[in-house]
Amino acid sequence: MSNPKKTYRSDLLGALHQGAEDLHAIGAIDKATMRRFDLSCLTPVEPLAPDAIRAIRERAQMSQAIFARALNVTTSLVSKWERGDSKPGGASLKLLSLVAHKGIDAIL
Repeated sequence: MSNPKKTYRSDLLGALHQGAEDLHAIGAIDKATMRRFDLSCLTPVEPLAPDAIRAIRERAQMSQAIFARALNVTTSLVSKWERGDSKPGGASLKLLSLVAHKGIDAIL
């Protein structure tokens, strides 16, 4: 069964992904193939501006130190993101995106 909150690169890719999810649900597609469908069909995580990162942290009502601990990064790194001296990527960007869309409780 598909998750209605997923966003796709296009309507066509959304339909293809839905079909792949249905095939996966009945065992016709393995997990590795489904992951490849996810990567090719789902919208990638967008980069975040320094002000957006600060706004995410402030909405969570956390200090930089507590926010850093929740993300499993250093306080210094959160500070660098908020100043624009560094940009989050990979797992950190994904976690920030989750917090932005679902709130801090999504990762705690």
